[in-house]
Amino acid sequence: MTTDNKGYSVASDASVLESTPEADAAAFASDAGPRNVVDAFKGYVAKVRGGEGGALPAILGALVLVIIFANTSDVFLSKGNFANLLQQAAQISVLGMGMVFVLLIGEIDLSAGTAGGVCAASLALALNNDGDLQASLGTGVFVALMLIMVATVVLAALSKLWIPAVIIALGIVVAVAHLGTTQLLAMFLSVAVGTSIGTLIGFLVARVGIPSFIVTLALFLAWQGVLLKFIGTGAAIPTRNFDLVDKIENGYMPVVFAWVVWALAMLAYLGTTAYRSISRRREGLSAEPLDLVLVRAGAIAVVTGIAVFVLNQDRSRTVFAKIQGVPWAVLIVAIVFVFWTYILTRTQYGRFLYAVGGNRQAARRAGIDVKRIRMSAFVICSGMAGLAGIIGASYLGGVPSDFGKNTDVLYAVGAAVIGGTSLFGGRGKVRDAVIGAIVIAMIPNGLNLIKNISSAYVFLVTGLVLLVAAGADALSRRSPAED
Repeated sequence: MTTDNKGYSVASDASVLESTPEADAAAFASDAGPRNVVDAFKGYVAKVRGGEGGALPAILGALVLVIIFANTSDVFLSKGNFANLLQQAAQISVLGMGMVFVLLIGEIDLSAGTAGGVCAASLALALNNDGDLQASLGTGVFVALMLIMVATVVLAALSKLWIPAVIIALGIVVAVAHLGTTQLLAMFLSVAVGTSIGTLIGFLVARVGIPSFIVTLALFLAWQGVLLKFIGTGAAIPTRNFDLVDKIENGYMPVVFAWVVWALAMLAYLGTTAYRSISRRREGLSAEPLDLVLVRAGAIAVVTGIAVFVLNQDRSRTVFAKIQGVPWAVLIVAIVFVFWTYILTRTQYGRFLYAVGGNRQAARRAGIDVKRIRMSAFVICSGMAGLAGIIGASYLGGVPSDFGKNTDVLYAVGAAVIGGTSLFGGRGKVRDAVIGAIVIAMIPNGLNLIKNISSAYVFLVTGLVLLVAAGADALSRRSPAED
């Protein structure tokens, strides 16, 4: 030991200031991640025991429901019902994926269901009136809608949310120029209206400071009024005659095309995950072991391959026509799932979102624009509500005046929570909404196949499943000091 110029003792041993490669390797060994499948499995078991079950409870719940319904109905495991189940889950999946973003920051959006109804109504009105929303809504209502969308363009731009600002601005162009007669542009208009709604909600919550529960509850009621103004009491706007919209839920991919998409998707997944594992391990960074990547990719390929095989079989009950192929809605859900999973797990924005949800004050001190991130979560949620509205309109064959006001938002929240997303923020994945949506859709699907059972049980069972999932989430968040 030596002393510095102030008389304090300091270490003179160079080993304190310098380290060897061996010492560095030992110090960071715990950061390298599991070395093989066995280590990964042990780590996962430890996480489950610690209360972080992720999607495991939902998967186990789905297996239990399959066993129950398979023993109570001969139709449940049929090829036709399997396709019906996926079609019924599509709208909930998309709306739930949007809800995940809001839940990740510890907020909630109760208006997503009726917002989707307003978006779907905009789509249907544009299609049925040669793109002329002004003629179908009336000049006063149309001008009010355009003014709101213009205002949200400004709000998005001021918050540096450039992509939403562009989407809304293009939606205004579609509406004003009567371009909604083209089905793709009408669908874009639906998403643009949803993006505008999300910008308004995000501004009121993140910038003004009104609690999200109050804002979205108020708008849940307000959008019902807007929908009635758009459509009229007891009326419905048909969409069945528009081939592109109708085929989303009622059309099927060609058999060969479905297999090609499946093969390309599996190869892309295996290639990207294996490359990431190898490259990160080569640089000494934390990464999943290659054998774990291969096992997981193989399991996903087997499960999805079986699903594609079953859906590609003829499931018609007559000899006059064939019904086979993967529903286009399934492909849409898959594309949306991959896109948002990439955004959450591979981008700076995703890291910021988790940081804000985990600890808002710490995120602010780290230099993250917390208000912008919070606002963006509501934009994504309502934009996804616009897409869910399109899928719902395709499934129903039209847009009724009560679209989205009943159980849509409850099912969306339920899907995310049942799948493993926390209601307290900071924990969850996009996949949670898809897995949860299948569980949610499975309940009415299976119960309706049982003879002489009341529809009341659908709500009772769904409510109990959601309560159990929320209870498990709350218990996993409790600290020992709270016991």
